[in-house]
Amino acid sequence: MSRVGKKPIPLPKGVKVTLGRELVVEGPKGQLEVPVPPGIQVRQSDGSLVLTREDDQHSALHGLTRALAANAVQGVSTGFTRELDIVGIGYRADVKGRVATFTLGYSHPIEVLLPEGVELKIEKQTHLVLSGADRQMLGQVAANIRALRPPDPYKQKGIRYTGEALRKKVGKTGAGAK
Repeated sequence: MSRVGKKPIPLPKGVKVTLGRELVVEGPKGQLEVPVPPGIQVRQSDGSLVLTREDDQHSALHGLTRALAANAVQGVSTGFTRELDIVGIGYRADVKGRVATFTLGYSHPIEVLLPEGVELKIEKQTHLVLSGADRQMLGQVAANIRALRPPDPYKQKGIRYTGEALRKKVGKTGAGAK
């Protein structure tokens, strides 16, 4: 049996769950929907959600659905955050409303429209904190921002996740001996 799928999901205070074709999770941070595939049943008991499957053919979907439901419950109750650092002289970011503007060494500033449900806070112009309820959307926005200027393996300049370990490459040396 799926080790992930059989774990119950505890429901914190203030989180309301509606069962049906889709699992609708509502909480203080918003509302998320999780699709429930055929062959997976969701029931609510003793302040927690329990997912069961019909047979072993649905074992992969069992763990996946439980993980998505747990992420939705955590997202609407406490939310998720992703932190990025901008490294490089003259590299900086600014946010006005739903539009983030990045100056990353190109000939023009880059503007990124933040989707609904994702908030961006900028500390010291080079430390970005993304927050939101939907874990998948938050990770995708963070990856899109990082892709604007990925970290350079030689000079280590660019946008990276906070705490990301980078491999530094050795640059070229002088003319080779003949």
